[in-house]
Amino acid sequence: MERELEVILDSTHDAMIAVDKSGIITLFNRAAKRLTKLEGEKVLGKPIIDVVANTRLPYILETGESELNQKQALGDITIITNRMPVRDDNGNIIGAVAVFRDITEVLELAEQITNLKEMQSMLQAIFHSTQDAISVVDDQGIGVMINPAYTKLTGLPEKDILGQLCTVDIAEGESIHLQVIKTREPIKNARLKVGPWRKEVVADAAPMIVDGELRGSVAVLHDITEIKRLTNELNQAKQIIRNLESKYTFEDILGEDGQIKSAIEKARKAAVTPATVILRGESGTGKELFAHAIHSASNRKYGQFVRVNCAAISESLLESELFGYEEGAFTGARKGGKLGLFEQANGGTIFLDEIGEISLNTQAKLLRVLQEKELVRVGGSKAVAIDVRVIAATNLDLEKAVREGKFREDLYYRLNVIPILIPPLRFRKQDIGLLVGRLIKKYNQEYGRFVQDISPKALEILKNYDWPGNIRELENFIGRAMINMKFNEVMIRSKHLPSFEIRMYKNQPKPEAVTKESTYDHRKLQEVLDEAEENHIREVLRQNDTNKNKTAAQLGLSIRNLYYKLKKYDIEE
Repeated sequence: MERELEVILDSTHDAMIAVDKSGIITLFNRAAKRLTKLEGEKVLGKPIIDVVANTRLPYILETGESELNQKQALGDITIITNRMPVRDDNGNIIGAVAVFRDITEVLELAEQITNLKEMQSMLQAIFHSTQDAISVVDDQGIGVMINPAYTKLTGLPEKDILGQLCTVDIAEGESIHLQVIKTREPIKNARLKVGPWRKEVVADAAPMIVDGELRGSVAVLHDITEIKRLTNELNQAKQIIRNLESKYTFEDILGEDGQIKSAIEKARKAAVTPATVILRGESGTGKELFAHAIHSASNRKYGQFVRVNCAAISESLLESELFGYEEGAFTGARKGGKLGLFEQANGGTIFLDEIGEISLNTQAKLLRVLQEKELVRVGGSKAVAIDVRVIAATNLDLEKAVREGKFREDLYYRLNVIPILIPPLRFRKQDIGLLVGRLIKKYNQEYGRFVQDISPKALEILKNYDWPGNIRELENFIGRAMINMKFNEVMIRSKHLPSFEIRMYKNQPKPEAVTKESTYDHRKLQEVLDEAEENHIREVLRQNDTNKNKTAAQLGLSIRNLYYKLKKYDIEE
């Protein structure tokens, strides 16, 4: 029995030392030898004070009081110990025992736990204080964490996200969490709309991989609604600044067509020179836009930009408006005289729109200004030196006007230093989509609307029209289309277009092609059949008060086939 007890005591993880009433060691188990590093020595029968230098067992023998859970150093380790007296049946002290264990690893572990808790608190503080919206899901795509910024952005509280599949917050687009979980690859700059407010965001997501195993996905959402608002405000501020000088830059000229890109490139090159530019093109093609852009890109951009519509000012006033007049030059002349538009533009640019409309007399004076860089006011005799860059524009055939004697040949050559031809809209129909997008933004601001886009069917209708009034007509057309829309509608559809005017224009022969062939329809057979089919479906649908079942039956179509055709032709109820 004594041997079994010895084996048990040597097997325990706790170290044990026992002494008799004289302080002689009677028990020193294997764990005690290991902790005191006395494994190779015989200690039984020796005084405890000779074996363990800082032992307190003699004190326990003397006082008979126990010392429980005491921490102390033992060599290079720290122990926790319990010391108790051993009494006989009569209560007399017959010895003492110490039970202790190494807590060095426990202390290190506790320190690590403390550090981990501090790190967790710090990361949690960062997670909750960051302005970026963050969401975390597990490897099944179930939401496990979101921060307050996420709730603020999406409008969705924790109870609607945590424990739910990660698609619950998506209003438009695909879940980047599910894509990351599927591919184990990060995703950047994904465009989504989230939450009940359909906030537009850019999202980044990355997999969480621990020891080679996928544990979930974390995503960061950036709200671009506010960015768009600030960008719009910046553009509006730029527009206000432009109104003080010139209104537009080359960035405002949209187009991917080769002809318009060539015109833009030529205008850019002309802008950095002082040479006179003449802009040629039909009415409404954007000649004034080019003039503004050339001035804005020139070294005169901080000077005045003066626009003159030569056709809008009567001949009797045009000369005095352009060149100014002296006091008493004519009845009603202002006291002290008046600066002309050329002098007001001194150091800047003057844009002479409709240059082909001025009289031969005014043409002669304009020629002097261009040649001599000086002018004489009406009623004056003293030449005034000026430094003005001239940009002219016309939609007339100046060459024909020169041949007919309506335009001075020498002025023509003086103006025609850098001619830039701006193509009509019918020659660049591929740009209609770009132009419509810009016009939608413009009229959203002016009309207080929130239109987002134009349907493919409506855009196709616009592309099938030749636009004799060019971009100016397109502006008018889109403006009226948006007025036709309800305030909750966000897409321009074919029903919003002023289609009567389009059909009226489409049925008119082109002015330059009035021949016997002008009444011939050059469309392909399928296009003619599609138009007839669309018109017939619209009429039957109208007669049946948009009842699709009745319409399908009357047309001899299945209801599924009818829905297909309604989608094909963009027919709405």
